[in-house]
Amino acid sequence: MHGVDVRISLSENARIPQYATEYSAGADLFALLEEAVVLQPLCRALIPTGVRIALPPGYEAQVRPRSGLALRYGITCLNAPGTIDSDYRGEIKVLLINLGDSAFTIQNGDRIAQLVVAPIARAHFSVSERLDETLRGAGGFGSTGR
Repeated sequence: MHGVDVRISLSENARIPQYATEYSAGADLFALLEEAVVLQPLCRALIPTGVRIALPPGYEAQVRPRSGLALRYGITCLNAPGTIDSDYRGEIKVLLINLGDSAFTIQNGDRIAQLVVAPIARAHFSVSERLDETLRGAGGFGSTGR
């Protein structure tokens, strides 16, 4: 399987991101907390991971929700996917929101999100008087059916 080398720096007691299975696209990110965080319904919190990364140029990392947290508790990421650019060197923090109907407690070491590393293409934008026609045209939200 093709891989890309990503250097990381860890704060004390932080855990390295880990893939749960051989073919997982996302590596789990773990909360690095001094004390538990109770996330009330419709509230959000920025959860530290203690992980800093150095991506090679031409790559990004995306912070994505964990499906099990979303299904069971209504916990998801705001600004998802969150993009980490190759020149960012700060700590990865995860902006979680509780869309469930009861409080949810995040403990130190909990798996809170996934990190997906992917190649990017930079666009070369050019202004044009006209764009080519397509069958879809300007049809936007919901225009292609259910």
